[in-house]
Amino acid sequence: LAGILISLLPFLVSGFSEQNPTDRRLLVLLDDFSIKSSHSLFFRSLEGRGFDLDFKLAGDPKLALQRYGKYLYDAAVLFSPTAERFGGSIDAAAILDFVDSGHDLILAADASPSELIREIAVECGVEFDEDPQASVIDHTSYAVSETEGDHTLIAADDLIESEVILGSKKIEAPVLFKGIGHSIYPTNNLAIQVLSASPAAYSANPNILLANPPVFSGSTISLVSVVQARNNARILISGSLSIFSNRFFRLAVQKAGSPIKYEKSGNEQFVSELSKWVFHERGHLKAVNVRHHKVGEIVEPSMYRIKDDVDYSVEVYEWSGSGWEPYIADDLQVQFYMMSPYVLKTLSTDRKGLYHTSFKVPDVYGVFQFKVEYHRLGYSSFSLSNQIPVRPYRHNEYERFIPAAYPYYTGSFSMMGGFLVFTLLYLYAK
Repeated sequence: LAGILISLLPFLVSGFSEQNPTDRRLLVLLDDFSIKSSHSLFFRSLEGRGFDLDFKLAGDPKLALQRYGKYLYDAAVLFSPTAERFGGSIDAAAILDFVDSGHDLILAADASPSELIREIAVECGVEFDEDPQASVIDHTSYAVSETEGDHTLIAADDLIESEVILGSKKIEAPVLFKGIGHSIYPTNNLAIQVLSASPAAYSANPNILLANPPVFSGSTISLVSVVQARNNARILISGSLSIFSNRFFRLAVQKAGSPIKYEKSGNEQFVSELSKWVFHERGHLKAVNVRHHKVGEIVEPSMYRIKDDVDYSVEVYEWSGSGWEPYIADDLQVQFYMMSPYVLKTLSTDRKGLYHTSFKVPDVYGVFQFKVEYHRLGYSSFSLSNQIPVRPYRHNEYERFIPAAYPYYTGSFSMMGGFLVFTLLYLYAK
């Protein structure tokens, strides 16, 4: 038994680790093993980036996400849109606990997703169309083909404008999409539409005539969304499994109404860049070496005095997929906080990862905090807090003669001088 436990130790892993960011083991759940070959280009790209993929059928009775209280995988890929239940010890609650523990997730639905897939999506803050036969239909932004069909094969190009999520290289060709649409709950401020439908799109059963206006329509239909949880776990939710397929990767595409025909769709670039973000190969920040001290000193004091001049610095780095690189931005701020911010300063950077600023401690004593709370679209958030007391002047630290009191000093001495003159005049004058 001890030998078995020792052999399992390398596989008992947590989510993305700043200490060991290259240790990445993925669980891939499939409806059928044929998906492994029909989506092999996507899986091959993950393996080429150093991921270790463990393929399992969704109904495998030996499935488990954790063993001996430790998780076996860093992330999960659910390519099982029709699975009514998972095998082994995995269910919807186990998947959500997996995310709550800081692990990443890719969830791909398709036409007629199961209740299990819908439940996981709802818990992530998005809702698929309730009609099990619904698909996204677009009569203006469909992909031109020899057989026009029902216009459910969409050439989508309404992408989020974010280099950190989709990379610095622009995706020129439209992304092919065929599947079910979803909407993001208005109260969910953690979810982001990455690929949206056009204003003319709607969600309905393409095989029947509409008797009532569709529930989902226009740009509110999200084709692909991402969620970054408060613990920085990342989730990708797609209404199409085909968007990851070899066929869509290689298929030529021409958007209706456009004269340009692309030899290859934008799916491969879109999916590859988006998966880099989901698996923290881009946009993951870490803050280290937080320092504060009086100007001209290097030792961090146990407390400050009012009106002291203070230096504050922190180093911020971004994981690039292969190493930690300096993070460069101009919107990092520090607060000197007690009940409310008394000082709010934007940190300057040396463009090598170091952020710093100087300020004067306010003329208020009490227990303060240095606070840095950073939230930026596409980047992992972090919160830094250092508590420090601020004392008033001691009795022997005040100036002997305060400039502001000079009028009072003058008044006192002039009164004494006047009284002396009056006394002399009164005593000796005839």
